[in-house]
Amino acid sequence: MTNNALPIAVVESNETERTRLAVVLGGLADGALHASLDDFMEAVNPHHSILLVLGPSSATGADLTTVERLQHEMSALASVLVVRELSTEMLQHALRAGMRDVVRSDDPTRLQEAVRRIGDTFVVPDLGGAADRHEARSASGQVLTVFSPKGGSGKSVIACNLALVLARRSDQPVVLVDADLQFGDVAVMMKLSPQHTIVDVVSNAHHLDIPLLKSLLVRHPSGLLVLPAPLDPAFVDQVSAPTLLAIIELLKEFCGFIVVDTPAQFSETNLAVLEQSDAILLVAGMDIPNIKNVKLSLQTLRLLNTPMEKLHLILNRANSKVRLEVAEVERTLQMKAGTLIPSEIVVPQSVNKGIPAVIDAPKSGVARAIEGLADRFLATSGGRKRR
Repeated sequence: MTNNALPIAVVESNETERTRLAVVLGGLADGALHASLDDFMEAVNPHHSILLVLGPSSATGADLTTVERLQHEMSALASVLVVRELSTEMLQHALRAGMRDVVRSDDPTRLQEAVRRIGDTFVVPDLGGAADRHEARSASGQVLTVFSPKGGSGKSVIACNLALVLARRSDQPVVLVDADLQFGDVAVMMKLSPQHTIVDVVSNAHHLDIPLLKSLLVRHPSGLLVLPAPLDPAFVDQVSAPTLLAIIELLKEFCGFIVVDTPAQFSETNLAVLEQSDAILLVAGMDIPNIKNVKLSLQTLRLLNTPMEKLHLILNRANSKVRLEVAEVERTLQMKAGTLIPSEIVVPQSVNKGIPAVIDAPKSGVARAIEGLADRFLATSGGRKRR
C-alpha cells in the first residue's frame, strides 16, 4: 500500500474488525495487532517511533484519555482514530487527545491516505523530559472567537483590528479566520485580493499538513496571516463543522493566536467553533434589538454549559448618545462589559479605505480600546509582548 517507514500498531477489541484493519493497511501491522491499549503499552518500546491506529471500539472517553497521556509520555507516537460515525463531538475529543486524523471505518481509502501522509511527514519532536513535552503542548495557540447575534454590530471590524494588534505584538504568528462563510468581509476590510480561500484548504483536507496550510494563507503587509471566506456564497456547504475544527486545530500548532470572525447565527458550525474557543468575544451594540439578541445568546450559551469565564462582553459604540447607558445594558445582561469601544468617524473611514483603524488612526479611542483588549490576551499567552 505504501512505503511508510513508521511501524504500525492496531488496537481493536473486536477480532474481525482488527483483522479487517490489518488487511486495509496492507499487512504493515502484522505482528502488532492488539486487543486493548494495555496490551499495546506492554508490547511497545516508548522510545521508538510508531503509528497507532485505534479501531472503533477505542472511540471512548477512557481510551482517548489514555492516548492523550501516551502522547505526553511518547514523543514519537502518532495516532489515527477509526470510527463508525464521525460527529463534531467525537472529532473534538479525538483532536484534544492528540490524534493526527479521524476517519470513518467504511472509508478504507481515507485511512490508507492518512497513514501514508503521516508516515511521509512525521518528524520525531526534539523534546527532552516530561517537563519539556508539557511546555511544548502548552504553547498551543489561543482561539479567540468574535461573535454577535446581530449583523451590523461591528463584529468584523473588531476581529480585524484585534488580530492586527496581536500580530504586531506577539512573537508567534497570528491568523485571522473568516468563518462567515456566506458573506465574510475580512478580505475587503483589509484590502486583500486572496488567491486562496478556506475552500482551497477544505479541498486539500485529506492530505493537509502545516506546510500546505501555510502556503494557502494570505499574508497581510502587517505580517498577519488571513484565511479568507469563500468568494462565492455557493461554496458554503463545502465547509463542514468537523473540517473547520480540524483546520483550527492545525493552526493552533504554529500560531500563537487564532482570531475567528463568525456569522450572526447559531449554526452547527458556529456552535462547534464557540465550544472549541478559549475565549468568546461577545459584541453588543447600544440599541434595544441588539441587547435583546445578546441576552438570548447568553441564555443559549448557558444552556449549552459554556463556561461563563470564557465570555468577554464588548460594548461597541459605547459612548453613543442614544438614551441608553452602559450601566443599564450591564444590568439587563447581568454581565459586566470588559471592553468599551467608542463611536468614532475613523471606523467607517478605515473600512472604506481597507486600512484597519489601529493602522489608519492609531491614536484614536477605538485603536486604544482594541490595544487594551489585546493586552488581556497577550498577558496570558506564552509569547512575549513587543511594541
